[in-house]
Amino acid sequence: MNNHVLAATAAFALAGGSANAEMNFNRIASFATPLNIADSIDTKRETSAEIIAATSDGMTLVYTDSPLGVLGLIDITDPRNPLPLGIITLDGEPTSVAVSGRHAFVAVNTSESYLRPSGHLAVINIDDGSEISRCDIGGQPDSVALDGTGGFISIAIENERNEDAGDGRTGQMPEGDLVMIDLVGEMANCNTLRRVNLTGIAEVSPEDPEPEFVDINGRGETIVSLQENNHLVIVARDGSVAGHFSAGAVNLSAVDTDEERALTFDGSLNGVVREPDAVKWLGDNFIVTANEGDMDGGSRGFTIFSRDGTIAYDSGISFEYAVAEIGHYPERRSGNKGVEPESIEIAQFSERPLIFVGSERGSVVGVYDASDPANPELLQLLPSGIGPEGFVAIPDRNLLVTANEVDLIEDGGVRSHVMIFELQDAPASYPHLTSAGISQPNGSPVGWGAISGMAADTDGNIWAVNDSFYGLQPTIFKIDTTRSPARMVDHIRVSRGGFPAQKIDMEGIVPAGNGSFWVASEGRTDRLIPHAILRVDAGGEIVEEIGLPAELNAVERRFGFEGLTKMGDVLWMAVQREWADDPQDHVKLVAYNTATGDWGAVLYPKASADVGWVGLSEITAHGDFVYVIERDNQIGTAAAIKKIYRIPAADMAPAPLGETLPLVSKEEVRDLIPDLLSTGGYVLEKVEGLAILPDGTAWVSTDNDGVDDHSGETMFFTIGKI
Repeated sequence: MNNHVLAATAAFALAGGSANAEMNFNRIASFATPLNIADSIDTKRETSAEIIAATSDGMTLVYTDSPLGVLGLIDITDPRNPLPLGIITLDGEPTSVAVSGRHAFVAVNTSESYLRPSGHLAVINIDDGSEISRCDIGGQPDSVALDGTGGFISIAIENERNEDAGDGRTGQMPEGDLVMIDLVGEMANCNTLRRVNLTGIAEVSPEDPEPEFVDINGRGETIVSLQENNHLVIVARDGSVAGHFSAGAVNLSAVDTDEERALTFDGSLNGVVREPDAVKWLGDNFIVTANEGDMDGGSRGFTIFSRDGTIAYDSGISFEYAVAEIGHYPERRSGNKGVEPESIEIAQFSERPLIFVGSERGSVVGVYDASDPANPELLQLLPSGIGPEGFVAIPDRNLLVTANEVDLIEDGGVRSHVMIFELQDAPASYPHLTSAGISQPNGSPVGWGAISGMAADTDGNIWAVNDSFYGLQPTIFKIDTTRSPARMVDHIRVSRGGFPAQKIDMEGIVPAGNGSFWVASEGRTDRLIPHAILRVDAGGEIVEEIGLPAELNAVERRFGFEGLTKMGDVLWMAVQREWADDPQDHVKLVAYNTATGDWGAVLYPKASADVGWVGLSEITAHGDFVYVIERDNQIGTAAAIKKIYRIPAADMAPAPLGETLPLVSKEEVRDLIPDLLSTGGYVLEKVEGLAILPDGTAWVSTDNDGVDDHSGETMFFTIGKI
């Protein structure tokens, strides 16, 4: 079966079969890591949830936070209402954690340099935060794993290379190895520490193994990934090497290899080494790797190996395609490693062995049924926070937990989060929108993202546009809302002179009859992008461009048209924020008469902001009212204004430019913050789209910024009859 067929099959299960299945994982809560430091550390400091584990009763989560040098604790007695339990300060940087009972086994990096690595294993009493014991492990640790019987712990001593030294490649001493320490109850017996020499095994830099991740099966065998060495090693309970093999390489076709602000999927990559990061046992005889890559590779998928190194299954490009179909493909990583699968968790739910594959750059988790290791089935894709780094499954409570490491505090963005999913007898709540079922000419998926303006058609479908993030691929999408999830059923590339239209930023759309459209383009005159109204024919060709009149050009600012609607012959554009001649906290609704060519405007009174700014992001006419989205530029708990207002159509009487503009009245219709929190995530910033079907059913969408410093999550939902 070729890669695209695999992707299509997976997407069919995702878009149709999964939603009708009896059991699905749905997100029920999110926990922002700054909640754990509110009483002890400045919450403006960077914090991060990386590797995560749970106590034996499944009631407490323990995660590593390397920026702060602490363990974070979360009470999930009620998983829908996770509560902060604070932090435990460590003597160094935690790299990994495993839990037995109420004791945490933490790998702590204390290295003073790459040339002088050091670290220890700290055993921590979770209840009082005390350090019970400490074992010097003689190097810089990465991953830890506990034997299921409680007999021992394995620790990968990476002694990572300095990427800025020499050619940045492996071959930098001291080399890494594996440390094994016996346990007595829930105590580590440091006197039993033994080192497993891993040199002379890998084909790549055999003198310098860099162990990355470890896991232990039911036989007490440790599987070790040597990521930069592109190798896997099986170590027996007694510390002897029981087997090893190269992770190998793949050839990928129809893959996006260029960061050109377009989702092309027309390149090829040959001989790409897998360089697995996370590795997990699937039973005692199969091994699953997340092929993130690092030094030389990254095959954008995951692989299931038999213990002898033969390949039972490789996802090829299918995982990346499935991620692209739900709008999570990270275009700005195309030239590197694409979606970068980094994390793996394996657990049995409802008598099925499941593989959870985390895309670090796509911020999504793939859920696979591995009942047949040679043919795993993609069941779901789950929306995670930015940069899922670690997972813990709690089957006894039907829970999956993800730790998402990226904290955008310095950019005023979303904070690091822990997210909790529950296996429910309910339809899948995500994705909200998919392009499964349509493809590009070469059979690859129609990737998408950065959805901005929307409008309903008379046939009950919705048209949407992407914004300038995809500067070389401006696209109009047709969306069927009768499917669950909603389905993109067509796409039209916008062109000028037969080539992809550049210097446009589509933020609004309205059908113009005979398959053509009016499109609002937000300008950025400092980058030679004009504010404009475009008329686009049914094939996507721009056939008319209408620039601003002199009166508006004299006062424009870069935050321009956000949304477009039509009332009779008049096009109305919402201006996002104040232009030079606007009173404070007032913005223009600009009118253009398509029959006479006359321009006019009214003034809209918007809210003021205590933090950041407030502006308009959409305008839609329906019945006796014109509806607008008014929002702030805040995210998460800082968000305060994400609302729909309506204006009486009778107020929309534009004054000619240069005259005093009439002030319209407004009435709040809906606060969207409860809707944005309804799927257990945090409040997304950019509520950008509003479309109202002929029967009055309203649909709302968010802009995911092209998955750039964003989780990629797009919410596309109905609020019912407006």
